[in-house]
Amino acid sequence: MSLPEHPSSTLGAAELDFDSQDLQACVAMMQGGSKTFFAASRLLPPRVRTAAIALYAFCRVADDLVDEAAEGDTPLQVLQERLDAIYAGTPHDHVEDHALSLVVQQHKLPRHLLDALIEGFAWDAAGRSYDSIEDLHAYGARVAGSVGAMMCWIMGPQSMDTLARACELGVAMQLTNIARDVGHDASIGRLYLPRRWLLEAGVQPEDWLAQPRFTPAIAQVLARLLDEADRLYKQAHSGIAALPPDCRAAICAASMIYAEIGHQLRREGLDSVNKRTVVSTTRKLMLLASAWTQVHWIRVADRSPAPLQAITGLVQGCQAAAQQTGHKAYFPNRAMPQRVAWMLDLFERRETERLDRNALRQTP
Repeated sequence: MSLPEHPSSTLGAAELDFDSQDLQACVAMMQGGSKTFFAASRLLPPRVRTAAIALYAFCRVADDLVDEAAEGDTPLQVLQERLDAIYAGTPHDHVEDHALSLVVQQHKLPRHLLDALIEGFAWDAAGRSYDSIEDLHAYGARVAGSVGAMMCWIMGPQSMDTLARACELGVAMQLTNIARDVGHDASIGRLYLPRRWLLEAGVQPEDWLAQPRFTPAIAQVLARLLDEADRLYKQAHSGIAALPPDCRAAICAASMIYAEIGHQLRREGLDSVNKRTVVSTTRKLMLLASAWTQVHWIRVADRSPAPLQAITGLVQGCQAAAQQTGHKAYFPNRAMPQRVAWMLDLFERRETERLDRNALRQTP
């Protein structure tokens, strides 16, 4: 099953009809937020870049709205009301709302993906804790896997397997963020590390949160978390080959730069309690160039791994949305033997369908 061919999927940036000042305001939000995303977005084609900037701007503002809410505020209710207006085609008078409304209209962006994102913000607002890595997967699926799925949807028609890989890449990036920001999160009373892992390492979560400090036990948990992130980066990698050719380099670059944060954290001794790891601009440029070269050699996996359980709802929701609007298959970047096998399988299925139709006609 593939995603629908959205009528706007081949539109250029100018055809999105963004007001130039609104677009620049969205770009400024991205530059001030995720420098990694901003760097990788330079490799996106114009037809995707503008929509991605608009999507990021809304996500950034929504995140800040929840994080900076004063006592008595209702940011989650406000966000739901703003989404209701966006999907009704009557966005509130905010730059990011107008921008996202255009993306929703032109790409038929499934609402459940943005609802999942806001649910993740609600978990933050509630101070939710995560006992297991599976619990953390569920959080990552909402706040980052949903974004991966939205980016994949905007890029063009994709298989459900490709969407799963996009969600997993988002989760991998979120695990990297968590590993990098342990000290910052602790300073605002948040702890995202799996509590079972902390207890297994001899760390009492509440005691540590009251007096956060870097120890060999914390380093052990961080190494374990980065190992899981690396596993998901690897699992998601083949999905890049199934993206439209003009989008592969940007996503490959984003994946490599985010993974490098984890590699740099390891080189620095895994101390993210006392400092925040940063990948230098020079290193990012090297990775951008490397992604441009490497992307031509990535191939779709012969066998698709089972997706994370935490992302199945996101993928199934996209499948339901695709069934409502039709679909178009996309021929991914497969090696020649895989292409031959794919074509033979297609011919065989069509011949079987033809024989079945003939049999039905002959049935009295």
